[in-house]
Amino acid sequence: MTDDKSELLRSLTIDRSETKVERSGRRWLSISAALAACTVVLAALGIYLFRGEDVPKQAAPQPAAPAQQPTPLPQQQAAPNDRDAGSLAASGYVVARRKATVAAEITGKVVEVFIDEGMTVTEGQIVARLDSVLAEKDYELARSRVETADAAIAAISADLQDANRIMSRVQTLSQKNFATEADLTKAQARVGVLTAQLRQAQSQFETAKIDAKRSASVLDKHQIRAPFGGIVIDRSAQPGEMISPMSVGGFTRTGICTIVDMDSIEIEVDVNEAFIGRVAPGGPVNAVLDAYPDWTIPASVIAIVPTANREKATVKVRIRFEQKDPRILPDMAVKVNFLRDRRASGAPTPDTTATNSSQ
Repeated sequence: MTDDKSELLRSLTIDRSETKVERSGRRWLSISAALAACTVVLAALGIYLFRGEDVPKQAAPQPAAPAQQPTPLPQQQAAPNDRDAGSLAASGYVVARRKATVAAEITGKVVEVFIDEGMTVTEGQIVARLDSVLAEKDYELARSRVETADAAIAAISADLQDANRIMSRVQTLSQKNFATEADLTKAQARVGVLTAQLRQAQSQFETAKIDAKRSASVLDKHQIRAPFGGIVIDRSAQPGEMISPMSVGGFTRTGICTIVDMDSIEIEVDVNEAFIGRVAPGGPVNAVLDAYPDWTIPASVIAIVPTANREKATVKVRIRFEQKDPRILPDMAVKVNFLRDRRASGAPTPDTTATNSSQ
């Protein structure tokens, strides 16, 4: 019995060998982690101390630096400038004051087009021609009427001269009682009739000449000419198309081409009405095209349009280019800076500012 009890007690006892091993393993892990952290801290401290020792060596020869700080180099470089750039900025577009869509004054079919995009044309140059067969016939008919009226005048003039001679003889014979009063009256009546016919023929002749001039003008309108010199930027019509001065529906066009006078290009910008007082006609401007951001173009204010846009609260300003260049094209986006003349505005220049500060 005693042996059974002793064995039973042994089975109830707890074996602490495994827990001891686990605890000892955990202890070593925590100790190794602490040692690693200490190593990292010591390494960081050593690097910091090492750098701290090098900094004074590099900064040691710099005590004389404060003596060089008072020299204001940027102010000395900006001193020659008499204008304050960028005082007011705005954006707008390049526009052409003379730009026209060339169209015909009559309705007709396009036969030839003599221009293309990019071509330079002069004032009065023919850019297109319409079908003019009927117009030519009308002009020939009008010229024929002029010739007929001229011939009628010549014939009536000859008859009138003969009637005047007859009337003179009859008057002479009547004075000598060799002609009756009836013969004299008849001669005078013939002269009067022929005189009236001559005036009528002359009027018809003038009317025929006017009609001929009109027919010639209509014939000339079949040749479409450039209203001014410039560059063709758009060609609308093609040979074989119908063209009319007003839109009549269908495929009838109203224009042949669009011409721009490159000498009339300028800039139009919208300036906020709160700053319009800083813009003056004739004031200097720097313009920069979005297409050429590194190219500054000198310009000047032409005029301030005397009206404001209620919706945008802006005022339109016209600006001229001081120099023209083929790279400047209509409808290009542009940014401008209105320059302010320091001397004109009474602002102190950098030279006087530096002098006052030295005093």
